[in-house]
Amino acid sequence: MVGPELISPKSSRVSAARRLAKRNFRGKERLFLAEGPQAVREAAGHADTLAELFATLDAAERYADILAEARDAGARVHLADEDVIADISTTVTPQGLVGVCRFLDTPFEDVLAARPQLVAVLANVRDPGNAGTVLRCADAAGADAVVLTDASVDLYNPKSVRASVGSLFHLPVAVGVPVERAVQGLKDAGVRILAADGAGEHDLDTELDRGTMGTPTAWIFGNEAWGLPEETRELADAVVRVPIHGKAESLNLATAAAVCLYASARAQRAPGGCRSVTPS
Repeated sequence: MVGPELISPKSSRVSAARRLAKRNFRGKERLFLAEGPQAVREAAGHADTLAELFATLDAAERYADILAEARDAGARVHLADEDVIADISTTVTPQGLVGVCRFLDTPFEDVLAARPQLVAVLANVRDPGNAGTVLRCADAAGADAVVLTDASVDLYNPKSVRASVGSLFHLPVAVGVPVERAVQGLKDAGVRILAADGAGEHDLDTELDRGTMGTPTAWIFGNEAWGLPEETRELADAVVRVPIHGKAESLNLATAAAVCLYASARAQRAPGGCRSVTPS
């Protein structure tokens, strides 16, 4: 029997996919890479997102259901040897599947029109792993959207995509929004703005005890190294710190974001919280 034909390493499709490791090419083509079975499965299940899929023979056999879903979604599926996958992939140990996906960020106006109850705003977050992890935390906490300001890392950086572990495909993400515009737009939509800062004058535990956390809320999370600048802190309705009850010096960005987002999610689902009231 003649086996399936492998795509040539010199194919223009391989070259085009390889270039997507660079931000300028991603922006020009409005395409990005999603690697591994989890990300590719999520992309295939997200309407009009997966454009192409490269798979080794082993991966094609192991993940036959994903390839079938990719074809059903209209993606072009290419079989490739491991060297081709390694050439396209940005990971040290590729998992045999690399998808080429269309950009899927949401206009900020659409985020506001949906009347969000819980939003994570990433202001000057530069580390792609942190950005992807916060996006994952927001997804897990049931947030309605994530906003990346114009000074933050590229949403489609391969490290961000991997760190989101598929959450990139689950909730709306607006990108390139100036922080002042993000805050004003959310305030106009009736959302309370909380800035997360280790030196905040308000304590998260105290806010929970007072019952002030059940309203529609957007959390602003700042840069990993220097936090939030004073001008951003001044935009918020309150600057809130996560209390440190032990001897730890501080929490990293993703951990603090998880604590804050889950605190809001729990308060919003309590009796009288914004998610316990059925919109009229």
